[in-house]
Order: sequence, then structure tokens, then C-alpha cells
Amino acid sequence: MKKLLLSVFMLILIISTAACSSTDSSGGEKKKEADVKKSTKVTVYSPHQAEIINPIIKEFQDKTGITVDLVSSGTGELLNRLKAESANPLGDVFWGGGAESLEAFKADFEKYVVADDAKIPAEYKSTDGLWVGFSALPMVIMYNKDMVAGADAPKSWKDLLNSKWKGKIAFADPAKSGSSYTQLVTMLEANKDDGKDGWDFVRKFVKNLDGKVLSGSSMVYKGVADGEFPIGITLEEAAYRYIAGGANIDVVYPSEGTSAVPDGMALIKGAKNKENAKKFLDFLASKEVQELIVKEFNRRSVRDDVEAPKGLTATKDIPLVDYDFNWASTNQADVMKKFQDIVIGK
Repeated sequence: MKKLLLSVFMLILIISTAACSSTDSSGGEKKKEADVKKSTKVTVYSPHQAEIINPIIKEFQDKTGITVDLVSSGTGELLNRLKAESANPLGDVFWGGGAESLEAFKADFEKYVVADDAKIPAEYKSTDGLWVGFSALPMVIMYNKDMVAGADAPKSWKDLLNSKWKGKIAFADPAKSGSSYTQLVTMLEANKDDGKDGWDFVRKFVKNLDGKVLSGSSMVYKGVADGEFPIGITLEEAAYRYIAGGANIDVVYPSEGTSAVPDGMALIKGAKNKENAKKFLDFLASKEVQELIVKEFNRRSVRDDVEAPKGLTATKDIPLVDYDFNWASTNQADVMKKFQDIVIGK
């Protein structure tokens, strides 16, 4: 009898333990699901200027109820921060910077194909889905019409080597600005027949900068618009924002050819707010936002169903170099070392 009671007691204990374990496991899973569902924020790393970021973020927050925590800095600084945080990612989305810079750091991104991927041509997205373009960005020579007559403005990359421009060219440090790195590679490609794959041109160009390498891309277009520099190398959209605002400036597409590499956006590997990050990326690639950047910021959309900004030179009429995107990304470290050596006089 005692043995029977003991057996019954043990059976009840086993069943109770199993039930509790099942409940705890189920409860744990439900708790995890609840934690994911209740996430109402997304952390975005971006080198874009506030005038671009703020209205887009506001619209996203109003539509979704998701709060965007923004971290702003230069492309190079943000990418290095991303790598330093790889063991414990603090960001969810990387938004901005030349796509070749994102390609060079692609180990820190996670594959995600945006909802409207079919509307974006192949040249504006990663072959392995690790980034997608936000806008197409031709590089231009910008000049202040109060300081430079149209006939005297440089018409080519080679014109920048003229001694009359010594110390008067606004150019950002490629180590800190993704767009400036694109400009550097573009100049190398445009002058590759100088006998040294473009580096003889770059050496002369750096000499003409006369030690004035700016710490951020915004200092270029602001410097030219404010009259601190008569000319500068910048993004088409940045220059046209000032033109649209009434600034007395104009742009030149260098006769040897320029580039129109997209700035990119990507899902950070290990993002803690992954679902919200995907929603944000979908929003940036949506027709609504792409039409907004055309209308408000004179940026060229990466979508094939959105027209280019009115008044801008048609893409087909812009002389373009054969920009080797893969070379630019895989050789970034070497290109930057050579540039820095030239800057310090090696």
C-alpha cells in the first residue's frame, strides 16, 4: 500500500513539474514575443544633413508611431563606430554615405530586400542584398557667381589645377566623407591616362588645395555658398538646394566625366529593433519618400517610376566616367592610404 501511494505521489509530482515547465516555457516564449512586439523605436545612423533627415523622420514617426533615435556624424566616423560596436550593435539602420563605402563595410550589414525592390534598377543596389540606394548623386564642381564669372568657372577636372585656384578649392577629407571618397575615385578614373592611373593628377590637385582639406562635406557647399571659397567639389543635390533657395551659385559637370553613385542605406547586422528597421528602410524606398526627395531636395530618385527633378540636366546628357564600383569598394583602404601620404607630403 505504501509503495502504491509513493508511486502515485511520484507520478503526480512528475506531471506537475512537466506542466510547470511547459507553462514556464510557453510563458517565456510569450514574453519574448511581447518584448519584440512592444518595441516602438529604431536607432538610425546617418551622415545626412538635418534638412533632409528631419521631415522624412517626422513623416515616418507620424505614420507608424515608431520613434526614431538619430545618431549623426560623418560617413567614415559612423562606419568605424559600426565596426567597433559589431559585438553589441547599438544601431539598427545605416542611412547615407556613398554606396561603395557601405560595400566596403558590408560585413557589418544584414541582407534585406525592401518591399519595392522591383522598382529599383540593379545599378542602384547591392548584388547580395546588403544595401540599397537612397538617391542617385552626380558629383559636380560648384562655384559662387559673385566670385567667379561663368566664363571663368572651371569646366573640367584639369581646370582645377590652374594656379589661380590655389587655396581656393573647397574639398572634404575622403576619410571622413563618403561623398568625398567618391569624388576622389571619380577624379582618378577621369585622369587615369596621366601615366600613373590618375595619381599624378591627384598629387597636383592636393598641392593646389594648399593644405585646405575640410573635415566634412557640408563645409564644402556651405563654404562656397557663403563666399568662403569661390569653387568646390560637391554633390549635385547639395548645390541645387542652395540654388533653389536663391543662392547665387551654379554647377559644372566636368567635361572628362563625373559619377552618379548612389548613397546607400542598410540593415545593421544584429539590429535589436529589426522589424522596425525593415519598416524604416521600406519607407525610405517608397514612392512617397522618393517623390519627396525629388520635389523638396532636388535629388534624383533610385526608382524607375519617379521622374528626375525639374530643371536639372537629364542624366543621359551628363558626361559620366566608367566608375568601377567594385574596385572603389575593395580598394578603399589602399586609395585612402595613398591620398593621406600625398597630403602629408610623402
